[in-house]
Amino acid sequence: MPSFIADHPMLCAVALILIDIAVWRLISPNLANWKLAARLVIFAVFSAVLFNDGMNPMQAAPYADDTTLHLAATALQIGWWLFAARTLTVLLGAVMMQRVGHTGRLLQDLLGAVIFLIAIIAAMAYVLDLPVKGVLATSGAVAIIVGLALQSTLSDVFSGIVLNTTKPYQIDDWISIDGTEGRVTDIDWRATRLQTSQGSLAVIPNSLAAKAKIINFSRPADMFGLAVSLQVSPHARPQTVIEALERAMQGCRPLLAQPAPSVAFKASTGSGVEYEISGFVPAMGLKRETRNQLYDLAYRHLQAAGVGLLSATEGSTPPAVSGARALLERSSIFSTLRQDEKDTFSQNMTLHTYRAGEMILAAGEVSDHLFIIESGVVSVLLIKDGHKFEAGRMGPGEVIGESGILSDQAALADFSAKTYCTLYRIENEYLKPCLDARHDIGEAMKALLDFRRHAAQALTEDAPVVPVKKGFIQWLRNRGL
Repeated sequence: MPSFIADHPMLCAVALILIDIAVWRLISPNLANWKLAARLVIFAVFSAVLFNDGMNPMQAAPYADDTTLHLAATALQIGWWLFAARTLTVLLGAVMMQRVGHTGRLLQDLLGAVIFLIAIIAAMAYVLDLPVKGVLATSGAVAIIVGLALQSTLSDVFSGIVLNTTKPYQIDDWISIDGTEGRVTDIDWRATRLQTSQGSLAVIPNSLAAKAKIINFSRPADMFGLAVSLQVSPHARPQTVIEALERAMQGCRPLLAQPAPSVAFKASTGSGVEYEISGFVPAMGLKRETRNQLYDLAYRHLQAAGVGLLSATEGSTPPAVSGARALLERSSIFSTLRQDEKDTFSQNMTLHTYRAGEMILAAGEVSDHLFIIESGVVSVLLIKDGHKFEAGRMGPGEVIGESGILSDQAALADFSAKTYCTLYRIENEYLKPCLDARHDIGEAMKALLDFRRHAAQALTEDAPVVPVKKGFIQWLRNRGL
């Protein structure tokens, strides 16, 4: 051992404690392994300094004839026990974090408290030479008094231990506790913290959570349930409603195919009949968007089937109006036509039907007509790296073939019937004069074509290659150093 350390052991021991505190604070939390290694090395050197100078933590402090040195040695020996307890808790914490993650933090804190309690009792017994039995008896009486005073808090603590042991939920899970829904952000000694969908923070005591009804929306982790309820006219035939809602489900791409979505009758009253669409999505963040899309699709498919939602204005289209005329009223592009123009259009629209799997418009084909979907689901297929993939699905009111009408360009995708479909066809000879006279309709179709071109380009082009960083620091990171 160097002569300076041998001549000034107490000074070096204090310096090592200060170095440990500084190193622990200066090293980044991202370098947890380095922090742990530094603490182990410093603790080993600290132990060597004490034992080499005769300051054995298992015995009473030396220098009985010198009060100052005796007190300093006693403090360092007690410090050794506390230093050992802290090092052991950090080591156990690192091992537990690798095995159980953040959910084991409460158990880690409990073990740390037990370890420090043992270290304090050991220091009192070995270093201070106090009667441990009397201390334990006194501390037991104090513990009873404190336990009675902190009964509710201790209930939260032990409930937290139960929750961490049984693991009904973990950090980042979406759960509902007695109707309070949110994402778990923290589980500590006293409470579970949830971040609700409104962005607020809900703090639920562990004792309440342990006794409450808990719904974990994140289990299993690869699917999340959702449901959409709709009330329709009581005069609509149930089979017609169910078929329309099934087409709406098939048109909603985010819904998982397995488990398959379903439609169910829920209730019937004098004013209406309630149906529910239920299904699953692969991520929690898709639930809101999928619910909105599913409701819109359900509205459109029901409208195409002649069924009105109770929230919608029923009877807005006279019964004598043809299907083509009603479709123009619902179309976002042609709804601005004058009544006489709609009458002319509807007389020159022809109805075409396609079975599931039939091609409506193939990629590369220049269309001389425009299709408007009346009912059913149309699948849009693009090609990337020589393989076809489904890029989207279309439903009632959407148009097909605008690229050939506007710019004599070929279709970028295959449009095929995913379900039984009915489409109205408008020939270019009837459509061209309307586009020349009504610039608003032409601009709307051009905006739709531009949007679809950009979407197709984004889906088919290769993702940019991220350059690999090189250098000494990156070489260390690749090796986990």
